[in-house]
Amino acid sequence: MTDPMIVSGTANDIDSLRRQLIAGSEKVQQQIISQLADLGNEGLDVLMEFLLQRRDNPATWVDGKAYQVFYNSDAPKAKELMQINFPEGIVPLKSECGINYNPLQQLLALQDFQAADRETIQKMCELAGPTAVQRKWLYFTEVKNAPTVDLQTINNLWLVHSEGKFGFSVQREIWLSLGKNWDNFWSKIGWKSGNNWTRYPHEFTWDLSAPKGHLPLSNQLRGVQVMSSLLSHPAWSKSPEK
Repeated sequence: MTDPMIVSGTANDIDSLRRQLIAGSEKVQQQIISQLADLGNEGLDVLMEFLLQRRDNPATWVDGKAYQVFYNSDAPKAKELMQINFPEGIVPLKSECGINYNPLQQLLALQDFQAADRETIQKMCELAGPTAVQRKWLYFTEVKNAPTVDLQTINNLWLVHSEGKFGFSVQREIWLSLGKNWDNFWSKIGWKSGNNWTRYPHEFTWDLSAPKGHLPLSNQLRGVQVMSSLLSHPAWSKSPEK
């Protein structure tokens, strides 16, 4: 349902929409972004102005929603503005190992969460080295030694492009809130129902209707030791580098 305070989406309402986009709550901002996306080039101009005003701060999922309008638009102006201002996406793709996270950002911007999940485990194996890439899964010691900067990049990509619902830090927050009780954790994020593990891939939910923390699956990260290493990693107690 559209917030009653939001004006109807016509070209004459651009200034009102701009003000609400800047000052509104996240819920209002989300609705305004959708309205501006329907207003053609004028709406795109307001959205890019909004993103540029915020680019010195870490991207949030609101920035992600605005960026996705450009990424998924067929309008020539959308492509042009994106290439000029955010050629590598809305999240800085930092890596200590020279790994290219652009494919992951593209998949997440498209909301192709299943492919993004596969890409995530691939990138985490790349962090661990050629042997892990060949085996396609990780030992807990490899997760423990993963570079902080890279894990934060992967996590931020998931956060920004999922309305804040998905990401390792989200999973960690849930795990801690449950007193690190694994059985309760698996059920809470939808990886287990009663005594039955959720089957990959068809029983998992690959869209934003999934439970909070449902993704990324790290489906090959099997066992409590590996997940414990991931959720206990020092990356989550350090602020991302600007």
